Amino acid sequence: MIKFGTDGWRGVIADDFTFDRLWLVACAIARYVADCARGKEPLLLIGYDTRFNSDRFAQLCAVAASTMGLKVKIAGKFVPTPSISYATVDLEADGAIMITASHNPARYDGIKFKAPYGGSASTTITADIERELRKVEADPPPRPDVLFEDAAAAGGIESFDPVPRYLEKVLSLVDRSVFPATGIKVMYDPLYGAGQGLFARVLAELGMECGEIHGVHNPLFPGLMPEPIGSNLDELREAVTAGGYHVGVAVDGDADRVTAIDATGRFINSHMVFALLLRHLVEVRGWSGDVVKTVSTTTMIDRLCDRYGRKLYIVPVGFKYIADLMLEEDILIGGEESGGTGIKNHIPERDGVLIGLLLVEIMATHGKTLGQLIDELMDELGQRFVYLRRDIELTQAHKQALLDNLGELKPAEIGGLKVVQVETIDGLKFHREDGSWVMLRVSGTEAVVRVYAEATSEQAVDELVDRGVDLINTVAPAG
Repeated sequence: MIKFGTDGWRGVIADDFTFDRLWLVACAIARYVADCARGKEPLLLIGYDTRFNSDRFAQLCAVAASTMGLKVKIAGKFVPTPSISYATVDLEADGAIMITASHNPARYDGIKFKAPYGGSASTTITADIERELRKVEADPPPRPDVLFEDAAAAGGIESFDPVPRYLEKVLSLVDRSVFPATGIKVMYDPLYGAGQGLFARVLAELGMECGEIHGVHNPLFPGLMPEPIGSNLDELREAVTAGGYHVGVAVDGDADRVTAIDATGRFINSHMVFALLLRHLVEVRGWSGDVVKTVSTTTMIDRLCDRYGRKLYIVPVGFKYIADLMLEEDILIGGEESGGTGIKNHIPERDGVLIGLLLVEIMATHGKTLGQLIDELMDELGQRFVYLRRDIELTQAHKQALLDNLGELKPAEIGGLKVVQVETIDGLKFHREDGSWVMLRVSGTEAVVRVYAEATSEQAVDELVDRGVDLINTVAPAG
């Protein structure tokens, strides 16, 4: 059975993510859009990333939507997810499909649905789409024996480029006055993904140049994973330090998540990015609004919200939960552990290119590196915040056992320190008496359990993750 995870449906290409199964999903989405359309002629946008066959998968979705009476605009080449999300609002579309598996390994592909407000589909919307999918699975609409080119020529499907208007919006959200003549040298790493060329393009508008690595179309993502975490950024680190760059900016496979490499080669993780942005938007930009974070995110955000008198909302993993609050409340910024951050005055969506530009803006404003700025912030907060995530691959049997029994883990202490609070918003998050924490969560898209932890030193956080793995191993698969 096809089910939507935290951000759409993903699967292994030619295994469970096939043309036949995607046809069913595309038909279900098309029916949902047709039922909910605001206009007489429903409009669906379609984009895709650099993965193997993503263009063909997108074309199949276009044929499905056109067959069901929708007007379709499909990107003429691979594009970043935020550009499709923004185009949904800009063109007043009734929804958008993005073919991407985001940060997952090369063997995966997937489909995201973006709602008319330009953000991740809410749980209500995905539930409605899944209901349509059950009907489609029971009585599949026949696939027409027609080439995409012929279907497009017959009308109802046209090509478009969402990037120019998207970049205009991104540029409107940065302080252009601090960029020219800053002398900041930027290296950009799109990780072979759909963000290729975009940072150089937008920095050129700001009077700056930008280097780039991994900026070719290679769906194998050779030698790395398209996820901007420290272990995948060795080549960016080498490019930054060897080339004398002040910062390296890395986005994931569909360019909606971002992290950075400092001038010294230090990894500036998503938690640091979130914290620096929150401080900048409050103290420098003077923007109003509250804050939302996913449960797996740093305690730095809690401390800053206390300092600024901003309400903090804590939600499950998945940006759709952040998007829901951005639509309902006055949210200044929302962020998640995996590198996705969104801000107000934009769409309720994470945006790697925009957030990367804001990091350069922060550096230019203060005349300091990201490493210097995060050290200053931690000094102000009175402690170090060291974060670590470890992904443990599972058999399907072990994954199911954890899904069934994870909630039964109730340790009184972990690593010799008392557990003072357990959050069950998503998985289990154990807070210890010294302020450190460890969290266990089974992935919604892979046979993986993720162990997250935060402590005050690298040794302490590594030991805490080990204790989390020990807890996982107490839950044995059946049989």
